[in-house]
Amino acid sequence: MIIPLANLVALRESWYARGLRLVLTNGVFDLLHAGHVGYLQQARALGDLLVVALNSDASVRAIKGPLRPLIPEDDRAALLVALRCVDYVTIFEDSTAEGVVGLLHPDVYVKGGDYALGEGGTPDLDRLPEARAVLAYGGEVRLLPYAAGRSTSELIRLIVSRYG
Repeated sequence: MIIPLANLVALRESWYARGLRLVLTNGVFDLLHAGHVGYLQQARALGDLLVVALNSDASVRAIKGPLRPLIPEDDRAALLVALRCVDYVTIFEDSTAEGVVGLLHPDVYVKGGDYALGEGGTPDLDRLPEARAVLAYGGEVRLLPYAAGRSTSELIRLIVSRYG
């Protein structure tokens, strides 16, 4: 289900009351591929509900440049919510999901292993500002293994090399 963040915040109270474990991840998810699907399945296995916070088109352009995203936000959201492992998708406008984390307080916040680990195997808080917010309220941060050879950037390079 694609749902505004305010509605998810309202639902969060009922999830807490029922003892459900909320997992949150965020990203662009442009050109959905098998690496994304495996990552989302692994994230979902860490709890009872998986919420995906999806970067809006404007935030993607701010982060990745004027040529991205390739797929509009509504289409990216529809693809994500069609996956069995994804319970909810919400679209956010900021460059990071810190605000989403602050409102939802997920039990587990998940990102892909392409985010560097700092000292002692903890997330690099400079590269992953959402982790700082999660750790502040006692939540768990998990970095999942990177699926080598499966990335949107690599797909774009392949398409350009083959089709110019």
